[in-house]
Amino acid sequence: MNQLDKNILETLQRQADISNKELAAQNGLAESSMLNRVKNLKEKGIIKSYRAVIDPKAIGYSVQALIMLNLSQHQIQSIASFEERLLQLPEVKVGYHITGRYDYAIHVVLRDIDHLANLIKDTISKLPGLERQETFLIFSAIKEDAGYSLDYAI
Repeated sequence: MNQLDKNILETLQRQADISNKELAAQNGLAESSMLNRVKNLKEKGIIKSYRAVIDPKAIGYSVQALIMLNLSQHQIQSIASFEERLLQLPEVKVGYHITGRYDYAIHVVLRDIDHLANLIKDTISKLPGLERQETFLIFSAIKEDAGYSLDYAI
């Protein structure tokens, strides 16, 4: 990946809806050349997708939390089943299988505290193989996902 590719990726991470014409002009390329470069980045799997970033409060989600989870068993079958169930929960924005004190960390986005309580009592606590969970309310985001730094990209 050369500097031009990095410039393209940095721009697309900030402004995915930029027109090809504008992106080409910013980088001193013909529009057709820019289309080919972006297509190549997609084909290599470097660009996975494009999306709109939505303000959760603007659509009625006022509570966010991190929920740390531990499994009672760590066999591949129980892990796969557990992860499959987590994938089905619309409240889960991001989930990580991690090392350390907990097995999983999930970021959930919810309407209100009652929604969180119901998710924990009626859904998460009933997941097969769950040993324990600990919930942390998020007061505010001090840094949100702004894409990846390309300073050290190869």
